[in-house]
Amino acid sequence: MKVGDHVVYVPDGTKGVIVEVQGDLYHIIWEDHFSSWEQGERLRKPEAQR
Repeated sequence: MKVGDHVVYVPDGTKGVIVEVQGDLYHIIWEDHFSSWEQGERLRKPEAQR
């Protein structure tokens, strides 16, 4: 995953965008404009829309 990728927070399905990466930590801006640092294992890329 890299800066600019859209991601989903696995525990609750919240969507966000990666704005910074430091190792396995990802700084995410969430859809509610909150931001946080999350471990890669808690994130996934959203399913491709059809």
